[in-house]
Amino acid sequence: MRLDGKTIIITGASSGIGAAAAELFAAEGANLVLGARREAELAHLAGKIGETGRKAIWLAGDIAHQGYHKALVDLSTSAFGGLDGAFNNAGTTGDMGPIPDMTTETWDMVIATNLTGGFLAARHQIPAMRLRGGGSIVFTSSFVGHTIGLPGMGAYAASKAGLIGLVQVLAAEHGAEGIRANALLPGGTRTAMAGEDAAFHDWVKGLHALKRMAEPEEIARAALFLVSDESSFVTGSAMMADGGNSINKT
Repeated sequence: MRLDGKTIIITGASSGIGAAAAELFAAEGANLVLGARREAELAHLAGKIGETGRKAIWLAGDIAHQGYHKALVDLSTSAFGGLDGAFNNAGTTGDMGPIPDMTTETWDMVIATNLTGGFLAARHQIPAMRLRGGGSIVFTSSFVGHTIGLPGMGAYAASKAGLIGLVQVLAAEHGAEGIRANALLPGGTRTAMAGEDAAFHDWVKGLHALKRMAEPEEIARAALFLVSDESSFVTGSAMMADGGNSINKT
């Protein structure tokens, strides 16, 4: 029970890595505040977790909006008495294409969701964790923009690389308060975002030293390490769970 009695916010919880993390964190004893845009999926997941005897509440909203992050933190306080950790996992790729062809609207939307959303999350989560005497914040970044640049993903790469810089500053600013901040960099993962194209999946598999894609549960276990006290001396890191993508040239 590595999260026994702790209250954790998870965004992007309606499917994929976020949903897998919610089930795993609940099994490890956490009280959960689940966030995403899709109400029906959040309600279903919270109900499923509730059937196990654990506690999960949810609130649908857009992580690009500051008020939503405040509401999630307020909910954690009103329902569970405070906040101990967060897995800020929600994100978007946006419409992909070369930078000269990319619209300003696409750029702004991806940056607002992935990077500004991370800033807004930290802005509200850190004061709540300070009241608990510490905590752990994890952001889902990416190998895209860190170890490789994939054509058509300029906005996504910039936003995810920006999260790594944000994590480094948060770690330096709040380490003395017992608040840790880390970025998790998954490899290609079998989620709805990856689609169902078998040929595309085969191409993605080839990028990795393990020659396969990750299951959401595998990335969730890496997030659990960073959120829990097992990583008590880890902060400011960009931790790869990328199946060897970053070192593979074959």
